[in-house]
Amino acid sequence: MLQLIPAPLHRQLYRLADRARRVWWRVRRPRRSSVLVAAFDSDGRVLLARHSYGPPVWALLGGGIGRNEDPEDAAMREFREELRCELADLRLVTSFTQPDSGSQDQCYLFVARPASTPVPDMREIVEIGWFDPAALPQDVGKWAEAAVHGAVVWRSQQR
Repeated sequence: MLQLIPAPLHRQLYRLADRARRVWWRVRRPRRSSVLVAAFDSDGRVLLARHSYGPPVWALLGGGIGRNEDPEDAAMREFREELRCELADLRLVTSFTQPDSGSQDQCYLFVARPASTPVPDMREIVEIGWFDPAALPQDVGKWAEAAVHGAVVWRSQQR
């Protein structure tokens, strides 16, 4: 149903909703859960995205975990919704708690590989790029940079 909204309007609504959500988090200080996916291609590059809302930085794909939703299912759902792409070889790397706009976010970091070619939805995700983990762009988000580093270390230990 949301696909009936024109993409430019949808992006504006995401920006408004993100601002309202962050204000609510500062007031309510909720505990929440989310997932991040460090997707690697066959050359070892990591997939980063630019969102239509929030800080204008490169970030990992991911999002919130629904009530009674398994983190692995949430990771696969978010990737499918945002990039029209399934994941293969999904593995949990770690979980950690981080503050975000007054909330406490229990975050689950996964590594995977895309099962097909990712395509941004041009609503929530407006740009994607593949990057060498040792040469991430200057404008990568601080959490994304730390998560990519953790995923790279985890992958090297699995070999």
